[in-house]
Amino acid sequence: MLEVQDLHAYYGKSHILQGVDMHIGAGEVVSLLGRNGVGRSTTVKAIMGEVPPHGTITFKGKSIAGLPSYKIAHLGLGYVPEHRDIFPGLTVRQNLLLGVKDTRHPGKWKLDDMLEMFPNLKARADTAAGVLSGGEKQMLTICRTLMGDPELVMIDEPTEGLAPLIVQQVGDLIAEIARRGVAILLVEQKLSIAMRISHRVYVMGHGRIVFEGTPADLKANQAIRKEWLEV
Repeated sequence: MLEVQDLHAYYGKSHILQGVDMHIGAGEVVSLLGRNGVGRSTTVKAIMGEVPPHGTITFKGKSIAGLPSYKIAHLGLGYVPEHRDIFPGLTVRQNLLLGVKDTRHPGKWKLDDMLEMFPNLKARADTAAGVLSGGEKQMLTICRTLMGDPELVMIDEPTEGLAPLIVQQVGDLIAEIARRGVAILLVEQKLSIAMRISHRVYVMGHGRIVFEGTPADLKANQAIRKEWLEV
């Protein structure tokens, strides 16, 4: 579904991504792991067109490298940024409805379904989104992306700064997305979530992929974990 080959990206003169290769199949859950600053967020931004990409990026067989972000989104690629962009003055309900791409052809994720699945959001459906907790804002951001009916969603650091109980809830939400057949590229630091829900994992170091395998493969590879993941 998503193929990335020899992807490079720069911030000014800084060469951040240095030849990234990865792929994600339909319905697959893949985690991109690594320490802060190695290029994980830049990878998803380059795929989504927020950072100029240099290399080959294909989605469902179509080249998307260099396309505007809105065109990439309309092809069925969703993106949940790490900074939880919501509209604080709009209600939860209004934020969710903004995620709908085509009101004439509603997708498999309906507003009522979202509110039933996530009681926290249902209880605050007509509340201004700006007063939500960090975990509720994260759920709202993910659900708003799903309202656009993506076939693959890239989720960047969804549990950053959240309390352990909320981390568990967000992990359950991501697992539910996967159960409904949406492919996921998860950028995450917490190994527990990635190892629980992923079919495959990539480990990134210094702008390159240094490991690819199953969660079991990574668990068995102490050298990779020690060099690229452990503090």
